[in-house]
Amino acid sequence: MRIHIAADHAGFELKATLVEHLTAGGHDVVDHGADTYDAQDDYPSFCFSAGEAVVAEPGSLGIVLGGSGNGEQIAANKVRGVRAALAWDLDTATLARTHNDANVLSLGARKHSVDDAIAMVEAFLAEPFSGEARHQRRIDQLAAYEQR
Repeated sequence: MRIHIAADHAGFELKATLVEHLTAGGHDVVDHGADTYDAQDDYPSFCFSAGEAVVAEPGSLGIVLGGSGNGEQIAANKVRGVRAALAWDLDTATLARTHNDANVLSLGARKHSVDDAIAMVEAFLAEPFSGEARHQRRIDQLAAYEQR
């Protein structure tokens, strides 16, 4: 699977770990930055880039990382067609896909151990959208509002 990933300085180390883990697992990972550690960098451009790539490539998924994951989720969700979800445990990572057909996962690198972050990423990637009518109806409402 193609996975677009991005992080600011706070998620920089976790991003490197995830890129290595996902690549070893056979995924095609595209890194949208940051390319070097810079404690003063700003996350929006990295998240916009990853989100735009996910939307441009249906079937791909994205991961955005920061200190809390909150700002990164907000930034990614500014890209039309992105449904980014902030996960804080396995359940929220799974439900993001099952119920919301989220195409971008946001994680707070300062909020989780590396093992927990990997587990949430794996859960997100493995879980398909349920396709249930009630969930699709809600996604369609979001998409219609986004087009206004």
